[in-house]
Amino acid sequence: MIVFSLPGGTMTPESQLRAHRLVVVGAGLAGCEAAWQAARRGLDVTLHEMKPVRKSPAHSSDDFAELVCSNSLRSNVLTNAVGLLKEEMRRLDSLVLRAADESAVPAGRALAVDREAFSRCITDAVESHPRIEIRHEVVERIPDDVRVVLATGPLTADSLARRLQELLGDEHLYFYDAISPIVYADTIDHDIAFRQSRYEDGEGDYLNLPLDREQYEVFVEALLSAETVPLHKFEAALFFEACLPIEEMARRGPQTLAYGPMKPVGLTDPRTGRRPFAVVQLRQEDKRGMLFNLVGFQTKLRVGEQRRILKSLPGLADAVFARFGSVHRNTYVNAPLRLSPSLEVHARPGLYLAGQMAGVEGYVESAALGFLAGVNAAFAAYDQTAPPPPETTAHGALLGHLMNGNPRDFQPMNVNFGLFPPLEGLPRKLSKREKHERTSRRALEDLAPWVEKVGALVS
Repeated sequence: MIVFSLPGGTMTPESQLRAHRLVVVGAGLAGCEAAWQAARRGLDVTLHEMKPVRKSPAHSSDDFAELVCSNSLRSNVLTNAVGLLKEEMRRLDSLVLRAADESAVPAGRALAVDREAFSRCITDAVESHPRIEIRHEVVERIPDDVRVVLATGPLTADSLARRLQELLGDEHLYFYDAISPIVYADTIDHDIAFRQSRYEDGEGDYLNLPLDREQYEVFVEALLSAETVPLHKFEAALFFEACLPIEEMARRGPQTLAYGPMKPVGLTDPRTGRRPFAVVQLRQEDKRGMLFNLVGFQTKLRVGEQRRILKSLPGLADAVFARFGSVHRNTYVNAPLRLSPSLEVHARPGLYLAGQMAGVEGYVESAALGFLAGVNAAFAAYDQTAPPPPETTAHGALLGHLMNGNPRDFQPMNVNFGLFPPLEGLPRKLSKREKHERTSRRALEDLAPWVEKVGALVS
């Protein structure tokens, strides 16, 4: 028998067994990544998932890692911070990135996936891992196991959220995240829609619906006068800036949408040879190309209003909707005050938070925190401290946001180059693209030794 020595004395066989177990609550992107990485490092993992026993209003599938908002994991190029984060995750052997690459659909320079294939790939991998036990049940309280990863996402059940609130002694922070509508491809008028990606030669991966000035102004007026789903009286409308509903953007000014998701730059209507005044872009949702979502058209309009207004757009008169837009609450903690660099809760050592509830925004960012939580828990189980990611990497930049953010006004954030330490000795006239290229190159160079260190426990 091997006896492990941990702080506090020698472990009994029973305590040894408990120490090498991990409980993960939530089988979203972060929870699945955490469970997978911990299991690969020798821990026996119990993964709790409430579906299909109970589903949130935003979920429809019984599979794990369901993508609720968009099927896009955003940019896939190294001159974009999230593209760098993806490349780091590939080099770290992330389950989520492996599934995303295997289920990718055309999306220009972005990485978009077939939702069903993506979720099924992750579900199959997790369910077949010999060290992961799945329990389909609703977790009402924080488990009292030695090590727990809480990865219940932005839609944490009220009972569990209350327990976390009691532990932290905080009121929850929250904002609202909206979902874009999806239409069937064969109901789009392809005599009006044209294929093209911004600033790219060739046919392109996006469908574009062109609008002239009058059509655009009529659309904006319709949005401003439409009926929306009201928020509860006790809830404030705190929307995440990068995911504002289209009607909220329209209220900020008549040209806001034309400079936002409906910007026509880099596009030419082949019928006129000119750039439209505005466009609606549609991105492929599935590998077969049967579904397309309206890019950036997240909304909290009532379903009837969505149908009326969106079908008035050029090319969508006969559109049939596979899904309408909706809105849901996102919950997260004040990470700079409540979490340690290992993502452990100060008030409860051994309890790790992962994903959006820890204070990041975005699919990829959530999965990255799941990776860190799973690795940190695994190292702790062997009485070791996992080396932190270099601050020059995208993983390190995300962690730096959680640790160094302003606790008086902390909000979730996507990874961006503004979170990275500045480059030294740069020429004055270096372009933004060149700066980003150098930042990414530095990150991947610094990542290499960390990959070896965090992979030291992989069996």
